[in-house]
Amino acid sequence: MTREHAQALDAADPLAPLRDQFHLPQGGGLIYLDGNSLGLLPRAAAARLQQLIGQEWGEGLIGSWNSAGWMAMPSRIGDKIASLLGAGPGELVVADSTSVNLFKLLSAALAIQRQDAPARRVVVSERSNFPTDLYIAQSLCREHGCSLRLVDSPGQIAEALGADTAVLMLTQVNYRSGRLHDMAALNAAAHAAGALALWDLAHSAGALPVALNADGADFAVGCGYKFLNGGPGAPAFAWVRPALIDRCVQPLSGWLGHAAPFDFAADYRPAPGIARMICGTPPVLSLAALECGVDTLLAAEPLGGMTALRAKSLALTRLFMDRVADRCAGHGLLLASPDADAQRGSQVSLVFDPTSDAFGAAYAVVQALIERGVVGDFRAGSPVGSAQDRADILRFGVAPLYTRFVDVWDAVERLGAVLAGGEWRQARHKLRAGVT
Repeated sequence: MTREHAQALDAADPLAPLRDQFHLPQGGGLIYLDGNSLGLLPRAAAARLQQLIGQEWGEGLIGSWNSAGWMAMPSRIGDKIASLLGAGPGELVVADSTSVNLFKLLSAALAIQRQDAPARRVVVSERSNFPTDLYIAQSLCREHGCSLRLVDSPGQIAEALGADTAVLMLTQVNYRSGRLHDMAALNAAAHAAGALALWDLAHSAGALPVALNADGADFAVGCGYKFLNGGPGAPAFAWVRPALIDRCVQPLSGWLGHAAPFDFAADYRPAPGIARMICGTPPVLSLAALECGVDTLLAAEPLGGMTALRAKSLALTRLFMDRVADRCAGHGLLLASPDADAQRGSQVSLVFDPTSDAFGAAYAVVQALIERGVVGDFRAGSPVGSAQDRADILRFGVAPLYTRFVDVWDAVERLGAVLAGGEWRQARHKLRAGVT
């Protein structure tokens, strides 16, 4: 494929008009491949926030909790996100952060298992799971008298499930490698072992089709600022299988999770359904921005929705991998993401061969590439686990709403130039910023 072929794919892409929904930094000259960390700014967000600040807050003041529907935002936006994840209306709520929601749902799952099967006292997860998920699990395991069992590869998950397993807790798309788990198969394996299944959808919500109900999941959380384009620190979401929600004990029993919060009763009584997973007052400004981001995905529905976005994502990541193999040959770059489409999320992760001159310089390479106008990101290797887990990662996310084929072509061309020219050796590229 040539660059002209990539341009032709963009010209024929029915999803191409969706790119116009976003503010493109530097007039579109910047190539942004970090939507798996922070999505682009939807053009509608600035106007929506200005309208909310100037009119709803500025003029309506406290009355806007009723007249502007502020209090309904967690459930209204939750229903929109649910439609992207194979969940029904009233099943998902937007609140708090991913970490806080994971704490709520894992606590609820362990409480259910403690009641139904007290001998089940093990949480199973991957050693390479996102650290916050493991930290929350460690904390709750201490609190509930449980233990955390970590596996080193996806192939070990099913065999780690047994009569002692309470919960299987996984991130559907691994944040480092981009490996996509088979949710339906692992839910079935968990249930066959008598365990509940809890999923972190941080790298799959808005990036690929998810079928929570059809695939038999029990619990799910996810963030709003990656592929949902909700803005930095956007609120997260929580979902519980309807058959389980009335059994869920909310460990953070705040006033807005009460059945009648404005009765100001002294004793807590959980709200019916998923509303019990709300804790405190909704962050209205952040919710408004998130809704604009979610709407950018819903705009794809007439064009094939998440199925069409997934097909484009796979084509983009395939082009990226093929171009790296060609343009960057001889520089020691190895693919850390699955080659098989069915096992890959919406990102490509690369590592350097230990024999390469650039081994240990992944951060500097990413910084040199950013200086050339291509934004990817870096993730440090883990101190434990497999050799691949311990390797530093160069990570490139594609967001099919706004990533073009020519963007991928040009990004790899610039990556090849960085490696060939040794630009990463310059001292300024090795200075670590606080956020990497």
